[in-house]
Amino acid sequence: MSEQADQMAAVAFAGASLAPFFLNDPRTGDAADAFAAMAELDVAAAAAEWPFVDALSLMVNGLADGIDADDLVWEYRRLFVGPAPKPAPPWGSVYTDRECVVFGEATLALRAWMRRVGVARTADERTPEDHIGLMLALLSYLAEERPDLVDEYLRDHLLTWALHYLEALEAAADHPFYQGLAALTRSTLLGLQAARGLEVTLPHFYC
Repeated sequence: MSEQADQMAAVAFAGASLAPFFLNDPRTGDAADAFAAMAELDVAAAAAEWPFVDALSLMVNGLADGIDADDLVWEYRRLFVGPAPKPAPPWGSVYTDRECVVFGEATLALRAWMRRVGVARTADERTPEDHIGLMLALLSYLAEERPDLVDEYLRDHLLTWALHYLEALEAAADHPFYQGLAALTRSTLLGLQAARGLEVTLPHFYC
């Protein structure tokens, strides 16, 4: 396998491994297998492939009381569902749009790019495409099916806001699992940026 293929395999793995935790309620979502696998993870062994031991340890320790523990479930709902205002909203346009709204300019830009390159939506029309979980899932898909698009996608759409958001999420999270998830995702994206040699122009953050 070539170095390029190795890198794309790593990108696909990272996106597919992280996305379910942002998209699924631990109790009622469709990611029970992902949560269970993380709960049983051997951090020392995993660090050989994913060298962010502190973040992985936080996530594993955060699942010690079970994947449907009340504090874990309610923290997911506080951070990602509501109904109270979310302390770190998971959509890119909230941070880059002057009005701090969903379906803002970042959403429309990503939607137009997906249409231009022929990438289908994976969610219904009521779900903004620039949700962090959907964007990580799309990253995994691109690495597997359209590797020629990965750098452009990272540079122009995901890395423009995700690191800012993940800092906010880590600060807002009260549960070690989600603190670790934010830290692991941020470290992973920074690693991808460095490995791909990407220069990212950051927008003004309004929120």
